[in-house]
Amino acid sequence: MYRPATAARTSLPLWMIALLVFGVLAILGTIIGLLVHFLTVENRTYYYRGSFKVLNITYNRNYEKETSPETHYLSKILETKMSDAFESSDIYKKYINSQVITLVPDSNSVTANIWLVFRSPKSMKEKTRGRIQSILRQMLKNNAGPLNTDPNSLQITEIRKADAEKMINNRCGRRARMSATYDRIRGGSSAQEGEWPWQASIQKNGRHYCGASLISERYLVTAAHCFQKTTNPKNYTVSFGTIVRPPYMKHNVEQIIIHEDYIRGEHHDDIAIILLSERVSFKNDVHRVCLPEATQIFPPGEGVVVTGWGALFYDGNYPESLQKAPVKIIDTATCNSQEGYNGMVLDTMLCAGYMEGNIDACQGDSGGPLVHPNSRNIWYLVGVVSWGVDCGRVNKPGVYMRVTSYRNWIASKTGI
Repeated sequence: MYRPATAARTSLPLWMIALLVFGVLAILGTIIGLLVHFLTVENRTYYYRGSFKVLNITYNRNYEKETSPETHYLSKILETKMSDAFESSDIYKKYINSQVITLVPDSNSVTANIWLVFRSPKSMKEKTRGRIQSILRQMLKNNAGPLNTDPNSLQITEIRKADAEKMINNRCGRRARMSATYDRIRGGSSAQEGEWPWQASIQKNGRHYCGASLISERYLVTAAHCFQKTTNPKNYTVSFGTIVRPPYMKHNVEQIIIHEDYIRGEHHDDIAIILLSERVSFKNDVHRVCLPEATQIFPPGEGVVVTGWGALFYDGNYPESLQKAPVKIIDTATCNSQEGYNGMVLDTMLCAGYMEGNIDACQGDSGGPLVHPNSRNIWYLVGVVSWGVDCGRVNKPGVYMRVTSYRNWIASKTGI
């Protein structure tokens, strides 16, 4: 029986064996070095939740409302105290963020539930956690100022990233940290993913039709004139994200609620509510904006942002990516001047943009949000895109429904 021939065995030269051994050792050394680096040196992000008590505060249910003046005032003080404490400490380089998530009033105190983010090497994780507790406890001991806090009530627990994100996404008006600058809708620029998580696209026959703002898991606010042709909810769908096609997180519409005093073809009471068939699952890039209190004031000159997928100029092309544009609230008297809208702007409306023109909402932006960040960088829905003359025309800025004027109406229809 034949068998194939085999080659004779030969030995490798010693220099080649030494070279191979050296190469294997070098590779192993590199791998071990990288492992040591990532385990002991490379920073990782850690999330914490905690709580402590603020004493001697008379019971007030408004502390339970996330948009109340009382909540804003107390949360702002506490967030400033926390950031000052960490930024002046020896772990300031590890500190990323700290926020008050909720306030819980009791008979003579308020419990502040907080959220913290730090970066630290894994080898320093427990030491960093200990320093976080120590710094916060010292901050609570120092009762200089208007608040009396209880250091013995402090509790801190590490949580998973998913749980930390869920805590933030369930609160209104929060968003991922973005650039503080806005690029120069008409005169706007493309938004980053997750930058405006409450922005929605109302689509008709699969095409973007109007904008809307998510205010809860099932409700959105938009403009009444978006439904002049038909109010049949089966003709519309709602999607989210920054791209209109293909639709992202598409939802069906169950009900469209038009303001009772809106008259087709006129501008007053141009506001509507959409009820979705199913709840929206809040994510980093999709969650709700805050509704202001009816008494909240947004004065002329305040910086606001309008977003939408409307035309880039009058009768122009429509973008695929969500556009954003920084504008300013304009005094109603100025907007109503003879060269402006000559008295057409009512108290339930507000003007935003520039009297010199250029930056403005445009066709297809109708129903979309005009938003403003408060001093805690929490975003509020100030206006709903309604009407104007052309887009970015001199002395003809965009006109919006003033949300504070309709706050009680929204509450009566949604319970929010």
